Amino acid sequence: MAQDGSWPGAANEVGVAICRLPSGEGLDYPVYMSVGAAGCDLAAAVDAPVELASGQRALLPTGFAIALPPGFEAQIRPRSGLALRHGLTTLNSPGTIDSDYRGEVHVLLINLGQEPVRIARGERIAQMVVAPVARAAWRPVGVLPDSVRGAGGFGHTGR
Repeated sequence: MAQDGSWPGAANEVGVAICRLPSGEGLDYPVYMSVGAAGCDLAAAVDAPVELASGQRALLPTGFAIALPPGFEAQIRPRSGLALRHGLTTLNSPGTIDSDYRGEVHVLLINLGQEPVRIARGERIAQMVVAPVARAAWRPVGVLPDSVRGAGGFGHTGR
């Protein structure tokens, strides 16, 4: 952070309204853990510790809601350390929060590891990336233009 409180690359910042919910009292807002971090960490706003057995999934609250500007989305992604150490990851990844959603942000976790994982209040459970979104303007055509790849799909480059 610069002496004036700005971050390098501040020109890329987008203002996002955030509202603390009662379940999030005492928890940090989403926080970027380094100057170059693309995602901000999200904390679990659980009342009591949650234990996920191997193969179990749970929808965990974060204690806040956001209002993204039109043309943006928030993506909920796994934290690499939790994935490496415990096999804990997010389902439907990346999960998308649309700009018109105003409810509480939740994180859908699954334990793909062999051992149970305990998640305590305030533990960093996922990360959120705010990104621009382009909407497609569909133009129906009878035939698509050629490309080098063509219709090659799953695994075609390994042949």
